[in-house]
This record gives sequence, structure tokens and C-alpha cells, in this order.
Amino acid sequence: MLTCSQLGRTLLPPESRVLLADINFTIERGEVLAVVGPSGSGKSTLLRLLNRLDESTDGKVLLNGVDTRTLAPHELRHRVGMVMQRAYLFPGTVAENIAFGPQQCNQTLSPEEVGCHLAQVGLPGYASRNALTLSGGEAQRTAIARALANQPEVLLLDEPTAALDETARRGIETLLESLIRQRHLTCVWVTHSIEQARTMADKVLAIESGRVSAFGSAAEVLGA
Repeated sequence: MLTCSQLGRTLLPPESRVLLADINFTIERGEVLAVVGPSGSGKSTLLRLLNRLDESTDGKVLLNGVDTRTLAPHELRHRVGMVMQRAYLFPGTVAENIAFGPQQCNQTLSPEEVGCHLAQVGLPGYASRNALTLSGGEAQRTAIARALANQPEVLLLDEPTAALDETARRGIETLLESLIRQRHLTCVWVTHSIEQARTMADKVLAIESGRVSAFGSAAEVLGA
């Protein structure tokens, strides 16, 4: 379960600007929450607050009832994974990218385990490939495998298909839908696509100018 209570972020002087205010929602284990709204509304800021890439100035985030501010950042980001719009892979092999997260928690993935993660995202045999030579779709699949290698409880998705062509976008959508349901992941998915939100999400949070304009089931917020 993931809960936000009165969550907000305000920039300090001299900017003194409210980025988010009074964000409240709860999603249960296995639910997908789509976050929608115009550019600049605060969607990506919300994701960054959920795993403390940015720190909130108001409210709190609870992960299974535990205030995330009490968790060490590396533990939190192990439990709350994130896939961004662009893959941002590390130099080196695909296998090294997959193994990076577990290594930060003193866990070593065997070649067989790395291969299993890659097979799950449709990249069998890619372990020894140079990560920086992959296509956009291949790189995003690797980024997803890298996030899932940590066995996260929550997966944050910041428009993971926005930088892809139509064919790659559909492939990544299908892949994510399968993985989310298979692993029973709690997922927060930022998207500009209303159709994507309607198709993928159980609940929808609409944000405008840093504040919630609607929250409910996909049918309630977006219509049929």
C-alpha cells in the first residue's frame, strides 16, 4: 500500500513557488495509478517525492504504513523503483546494468538470474551487449529489467513510452501490463495519454497547477 497525506513541495526563496500542494491518495498493493495533467502541472515532481529524489516540504508518504522519511534512501529506492522517459543506462554491458541495483544492497545476481530478468522483458541473449548501443525500445526494456531486478514493491513510471516510436510504444505497454499483473506490483504511472491511462490504470489522479483536480477510478475520472 502507498499513501500520500497532504504531500507538497514549495521552493525556498528567492523562487518561493508552490510545485505541489495537498496531494492525498491511497493505492493498494497491485493497483495501477495513472497520474495525468498538462505539462508543468507537477506530475514528475510527485514521482520524485515518492522515492525522495526530491524532498517534500509538507505532508508525508507512507509505504505499507511506514513513513518513507524513516528509511535510508538506498533502501527506499530499492523498494520503490523508477523508470524514466529515457533509459539513462550506465556505460558497460546490459548485464552490468541489471546487476547494479542488487549490488548496492550487497546482493549478487548470477548470470542465470540476469538472463531470467532479460528474458522477462523480451531480451534473451542480450547480457553481453554494450548498453549504450541499444535501440530506444531495447534500452527501455533494459531499464525496466534493471528496476525490477531490485524486486520493488512499488514501480514509478515517468512517461516510459513517450520517447518511443509507435511500434516500440505498443511493445513496452504490453510488456509493462504483463509484468505489473504478473508481479502484482503497485504502480504509479505518469502519462500524457488519456487512452493509455484508461487502458492501463485502476485509478487516476488528475493534477492541475500542482493540485488534485480529480481522483477516482479510471471510469469516474476519464469516462468510458
